[in-house]
Amino acid sequence: MRSINMLKSDEFRFSVIGLEHNHVNGQTNGLLQAGAVLVNVYDEDPEKVKNYIEKFPQVKAVLSEEEILRDPAIQMIVSVVRPDKRASMGLRIMRAGKHCFSDKPGMLALDEVAEVRATCAETGKKFFINFAEHIQVESAIYAGKLIREGAIGRVIHVTMLAPHRLIPDRRPAWFWDPKQAGGILADIGSHQFENFLTYTSAKTASITSSRLCNYNNPAHPGFFDFGDCSLVADNGATGYFRIDWFTPDGLCTWGDCRSFIVGTEGTIEIRKYLEVGISPEGDHVYLVNKTGEHRIEAKGKTGLPFFADMIQDCINRTDTAMTQDHIFESMRLALEAQEKAKIINI
Repeated sequence: MRSINMLKSDEFRFSVIGLEHNHVNGQTNGLLQAGAVLVNVYDEDPEKVKNYIEKFPQVKAVLSEEEILRDPAIQMIVSVVRPDKRASMGLRIMRAGKHCFSDKPGMLALDEVAEVRATCAETGKKFFINFAEHIQVESAIYAGKLIREGAIGRVIHVTMLAPHRLIPDRRPAWFWDPKQAGGILADIGSHQFENFLTYTSAKTASITSSRLCNYNNPAHPGFFDFGDCSLVADNGATGYFRIDWFTPDGLCTWGDCRSFIVGTEGTIEIRKYLEVGISPEGDHVYLVNKTGEHRIEAKGKTGLPFFADMIQDCINRTDTAMTQDHIFESMRLALEAQEKAKIINI
């Protein structure tokens, strides 16, 4: 996947604290492709550091977080610590005079959202979240472009289906504890809330219902493997999404994630990662409107502009990639949906 490099040599330098999830690789690649320079990495697990260096041999391992936080030449820190530590790490990063690019979920409590928002305002530093199911998916980006161009009129409803593969033997202990991981609506669901706000052009929304269930993991009673949510935006658009850990073993990728967008003048379907039984390739967009039926291969059409835009936002104090209000509202909705969900007992 390509990004857009608008940087002079060595103009934007970043380091990494925390390697708790492989999402760090996508975050790193996006920044590198946008022209940023990777400097240092720290994690308390030397095996994780070794694996990261194998992928990014230009990076230098350091012995502490403080060595990175104190380095005046670092403009951004990618933070992929355990989810329950992400908000506090983000606060430390911004108070150290650096921008933060956290994996999702960026925080696990509503008071953390408020504190991170306030610290952004106080320090003038940015807090970005890796909403990868949007910013790293060209079909999702291209669908947003079609909507902005008026291809389907005003968006009135968005449905999203986001199954994921569990692979329980590969999950760390913290994954099963919602106090440490956040829970399915707060974690995976944060993607869907961000997508909903993007496609509807909404500033805010309210949760009308949300549900959680543990259907198939009795050994982890505090864990929920299914969640869904209905919501309505401030502009009247409605939405529904379902997320789960039930991707079948026979699927060629980790999840058949799809989005269905209804507008006043047409519809869009996004098949992000494959076409089942047709193609293992992703980034397919189906547009139906007054001009006809269109099947669009989105790969290669947009690139991944978020990363270059994010860097420019940090340099120029702009809000091109994604506004801070949009980021915090996405997380507020995800946390509220998780907190207020009805538990389905079986």
